Amino acid sequence: SLSRKIFLGKMKLSILASLVASTAAFTAAPQKSGVSSTALDMAKFKPKLQYVPCIDIADLPDPGSATSGVAGGLAICIAVDPSGAVYALGDKCPPVNQPLSFGKVGNDGTIQDPVLGTKFSLKTGDVVGAWCPSGIGKLIGGAFSPIGVPTYPVRKSKNYIEVQVDVNAKANFEANYWSGILDAQGKADGKYY
Repeated sequence: SLSRKIFLGKMKLSILASLVASTAAFTAAPQKSGVSSTALDMAKFKPKLQYVPCIDIADLPDPGSATSGVAGGLAICIAVDPSGAVYALGDKCPPVNQPLSFGKVGNDGTIQDPVLGTKFSLKTGDVVGAWCPSGIGKLIGGAFSPIGVPTYPVRKSKNYIEVQVDVNAKANFEANYWSGILDAQGKADGKYY
């Protein structure tokens, strides 16, 4: 009947509009922040690169494996390739941030994400090969653009594996966080609006 065709046409149009709206919500271009220069910008520290202890030498993994550590407040993956060379990378695998240190270090100069299957170069942190090639990786990774992990200079000292990081990175992050909390409750100087 004609009313049924009209109803189905409206239903199809409604479904199409919903799909377009949900797609637009996830693919819209990033908006420029309209935040003005305030107390949020005043507590910045200049970047300061220095070597800091990450793990004890005794905790250095065997060749072909990796472990996790913390350097300057950052989660670090310490990986040892099969020849014994030591590398430091960010310990959060994109796109869902599971630990890279659970990954497998390969003979090809890469470490492989244990869940989504992406391989990252030990030297550069860049994606090597397919992005998120595992079964679940294809579902999750398809929603994100390929992105690598940060790498850091690393050296052995007498007792530690040391990693060069910006020791002010955590302070800068926390300065913005705490100013924002204070600003939400009142002015950063302790007065209220």
